[in-house]
Amino acid sequence: MAMNMLARREHSAYELQQKLSRKGCRNDLALSVVLQLQTDGLQSDSSFTRAYRRYRSNRGFGPVRIQLELERKGVASEIIRQWLDFNALEWYEAVKRVRIKKYGSELPNDYPERARQARFLHYRGFTHEQIDHAMSTEHCE
Repeated sequence: MAMNMLARREHSAYELQQKLSRKGCRNDLALSVVLQLQTDGLQSDSSFTRAYRRYRSNRGFGPVRIQLELERKGVASEIIRQWLDFNALEWYEAVKRVRIKKYGSELPNDYPERARQARFLHYRGFTHEQIDHAMSTEHCE
């Protein structure tokens, strides 16, 4: 059963353990299965985090949101820090792409529209610095 889950997509160890438990597997047995999968190199929270980060960033989500989602999936903070650099240039480029895709290349002229766009980008998980970058006139196309 655990192999079928892993064949479809990557899972965190916590997710696998929870899914096995929900399917009727005893908690101690579910933990044992997950540990064996890790020992065999078939499950890794690091490779899960790498794949999840790539998937979510490609869908237009920022590092803050991705971090929160990974924490909910039981990934250790050390692994999250390894794969999520909030200051990486790619996030500044991504926030700009997300804003342009949603609102167009013209920057807002008034405060209410600027605040609305900033709230959307914040909800998507970008930092204030990244949002300021996306709303800056010197970076528009």
